[in-house]
Amino acid sequence: MNRLKNFWLFGDSSLGLNGKKKLAFWAWNTAVLLAAGLCLGMLSIFFAYGDYTDMLMKSYLQRPLLLLLNVAPVVVLVLLLYLLTGRPWAAFLLSSVLVWGLSLGNYYKLRFRDDPLMFEDLKYLREAGSITKTASYDLTPDKRVWFGLACVVLGTVFLLFLVRGIPKWRVRLPLFLVGALLCVPAWKCYEDKDLYNTRTANYDYINRWSSTQVYISKGFVYPFLHSVSVGSIKAPGGYSERETAALLDSYVPQDLPEEKKVDIITLQLEAFADFSRFDNVEGIDWERAYAVYHALEEESFTGNLLTNIFAGGTVNTERAFLTGYADQWNYRTNTNSYGWYLGSQGYTVEGSHPSYEWFYNRRNVNTYLGLPTYYFQENYYGERYTGGIATDDVLLPEIFKLYEANRDGEGKPYFSFNVTYQGHGPYDTESVWRGNHYTDGRYSTATTNIVDNYLGSVEDTASQLQWLLDQFREEERPVVVVVFGDHKPWFGDGNSAYQELGVNLDNSTEEGFYNYYGTRYLIWANDAAKAALGNDFTGEGPDVSSCFLMNLLFDQCGWQGDAWTQATTEIWRVLPVLTTVGRYVENGQLTETLDEAGEAALRTFQCLEYYYGTHFRY
Repeated sequence: MNRLKNFWLFGDSSLGLNGKKKLAFWAWNTAVLLAAGLCLGMLSIFFAYGDYTDMLMKSYLQRPLLLLLNVAPVVVLVLLLYLLTGRPWAAFLLSSVLVWGLSLGNYYKLRFRDDPLMFEDLKYLREAGSITKTASYDLTPDKRVWFGLACVVLGTVFLLFLVRGIPKWRVRLPLFLVGALLCVPAWKCYEDKDLYNTRTANYDYINRWSSTQVYISKGFVYPFLHSVSVGSIKAPGGYSERETAALLDSYVPQDLPEEKKVDIITLQLEAFADFSRFDNVEGIDWERAYAVYHALEEESFTGNLLTNIFAGGTVNTERAFLTGYADQWNYRTNTNSYGWYLGSQGYTVEGSHPSYEWFYNRRNVNTYLGLPTYYFQENYYGERYTGGIATDDVLLPEIFKLYEANRDGEGKPYFSFNVTYQGHGPYDTESVWRGNHYTDGRYSTATTNIVDNYLGSVEDTASQLQWLLDQFREEERPVVVVVFGDHKPWFGDGNSAYQELGVNLDNSTEEGFYNYYGTRYLIWANDAAKAALGNDFTGEGPDVSSCFLMNLLFDQCGWQGDAWTQATTEIWRVLPVLTTVGRYVENGQLTETLDEAGEAALRTFQCLEYYYGTHFRY
């Protein structure tokens, strides 16, 4: 080995070598370092897909752009650390600790939680360590892990003995600075949302609606770096942590009065909206489609719910409701929410969604938001409905059964947050699923079928809702039911059906804005709840944003709540509609320009939202 080390090509200096040998010396060092970086980048890809299909590895190799975006940062890292340390083996080892270490963390996180490692997770390493200690995770290295470790060790040893060139500082420093500066414009590629969402799409072996699977379809290094900017939570302008904390602490948290603790059942209805409120749409039997729902509205407190989304993005509305935050981010750890608050008040907190737990990462995020028990297709509804995702005639009776189980068991006050799936688009353009027709034939076949399929779902959902309320109507326990739509439905590619119906979706107009973002909310109470709360829960309520619907509910129940609820209720009374699309309702008027009081309320909300969303209190 010593004789090999003394060979001129494997020395630590090119001093004394002639021109050709000197060129060969540095070419050897550079080429092997590049190869080492390439191998380390490929190793990260080898761990990127966890226990998902090995075909994903093939898909990476078939997409040069994905390979480049994953491997290039690793190669650059190795070269920069080489210029910084002057030792190839040290550069490779340090790069391996970082790159393979993160890749391994992603590998195990995928295995244990079906959730990829994102940059934001690095803030919670202490919490992750605590969870790992208390949970029964099997960290025994498998063949893939042993292979990765062998690659790192052998690569380091190889470089230690056979790649040893140490450039002088006067050469290394300028090269390092130039390389580091070139990384700045290159970073734009990793921030580019269009590149991430469109140009690097890789859906061959995944479900494109799973955020986890979309992430792993792009490798590891690339989506991890993309998460640095996309997943980060940024403080609003003028934010002061000390001042915001002091403002929040100025409110005294209030426990819910025992005599006013009512059971709360919430139902977020997929794509449920009242199309009968559209102006000048003819040839459709709205009365038949919405008769049941309108009858329920007559005995409820109802109003317009303004969302931040259209025809998709269900999770935005549900998390706005659960948290009270207008802006939603990637929840990576326990985060303050109404779920946590109600749990602290002695409530049983749970809920249902008949679709899959990986959808929008609900399995993990719901836990972070204070819903420790949640029923999905995998752990509940798959056994009760074999025809795919459970429809409302299955879901709503099961919601009532879960309520009964709590009533007849511990009997604690009950909060149930439920998200339906029936009504999810796209709607068949070729046939009508229930055979019901609501149109008079004046529209195209595609639009007619879209409308008939959607309204058939609406009518059926309303009937199931009526059944559920009838069950609670007979209960001696006080029960309040909150129902709302998450967003307007998809209605043809490019909104083709909306266009044919003549629906105004021009957001620059008030009508178009409400048509685009508006759904309905309904708050219903049985007689026991009306008596306990001293409220008849009828009439037309105010327009309200998704993030303030809980404030409205607390107000109707006569609850003050915690400091967050009290503070945001004051803001809600000034800005009942506060969207992330730059439109507000102030003094009863839709506006883009707020007066001084409105601007102050908006700034306060943004600061409170950031502080409360990043400082867990439960």
